[in-house]
Amino acid sequence: MDSPFEALAGLDRLIHEPARLAILTALASCRSADFLFLQRLTGMSGGNLSSHIAKLEEAGLVSVEKQFIDKRPNTRIEISDQGRKAVREHWKKLDQLGEKAREWKKE
Repeated sequence: MDSPFEALAGLDRLIHEPARLAILTALASCRSADFLFLQRLTGMSGGNLSSHIAKLEEAGLVSVEKQFIDKRPNTRIEISDQGRKAVREHWKKLDQLGEKAREWKKE
């Protein structure tokens, strides 16, 4: 049986990357969010956030809608059902691994 520490290596790296996990976790708690809100929330630069969102969109975990509001560009990001399920399962795995790590004893 793998130790909980070995199991950490098997986590989905697309979701587990801290910036993307923060984005997905934030989006899972609301219907959608605009780009500037996510940028302020995560503290990421615009280019960095854009890059992570593009990866999540490519994987089908989020959708991106670009529009103009009062002649200003506005980008809204919404988590997909697949993304919501993936982040929920990821946090569940992390909780389980944390519990196993607390109970783990080296043999």
